[in-house]
Amino acid sequence: MKILVPVKRVVDYNVKVRVKADGSGVDLANVKMSMNPFDEISVEEAVRLKEAGVATEVVAVSCGVGACQETLRAAMAIGADRGILVETDVELQPLAVAKLLKAVCDKEQPQLVICGKQAIDDDANQTGQMLAALAGWPQATFASKVTLADGKAAVTREIDGGLETLSVKLPAVVTTDLRLNEPRYATLPNIMKAKKKPLDTVKPADLGVDVAPRLATLKVAEPPKRSAGERVADVAQLIDKLKNVAKVI
Repeated sequence: MKILVPVKRVVDYNVKVRVKADGSGVDLANVKMSMNPFDEISVEEAVRLKEAGVATEVVAVSCGVGACQETLRAAMAIGADRGILVETDVELQPLAVAKLLKAVCDKEQPQLVICGKQAIDDDANQTGQMLAALAGWPQATFASKVTLADGKAAVTREIDGGLETLSVKLPAVVTTDLRLNEPRYATLPNIMKAKKKPLDTVKPADLGVDVAPRLATLKVAEPPKRSAGERVADVAQLIDKLKNVAKVI
């Protein structure tokens, strides 16, 4: 069984994001970039399935600029066997990424795609669902447990009322939640081995996919700063402030 794992290069979760002075986007100059945390969980789960003898190959895929090779090497240091970079300088939106992944799936023919439920930069939570729709595959989102057997995947997912277990036929798309596993740290020997693992680079045109953006960002702004608190003399004054100043009641 071959497992395909999409990984995204994002601003590291420890970095405090700053908006550009002109409001055109987020300032990425001299900012630490790393793999999307949900994608780390996806890679870890795929590697665990391989270590358990369920999967035979784990292929990491990333779409974006040339620097995404670093993210793919990080995935291979965790345990992915090889990497594929769909290189483009165009700003990729979820639908474009889903189309690129669909084209890669047509070429690679994986039996399972495991991807993070969302990226921490745009929080779109769309790519996995769009990929499943384009491929015509079943999907199971927000997975907290994945078991493969007899050509099916049993996926336990978190819902508002507790846990729900789904059974989907393979090939399928699974998106991961935080509680699925704890990603391992890449050891130095594995980091060195990852440098020698194969990494192929293709262009969107090679896959026959148009990645032109369909949405335009009009403005990016930081959230307004929270004003200082204020003490009141009694409950009556508090209710008056909530009603007439804050206008929340």
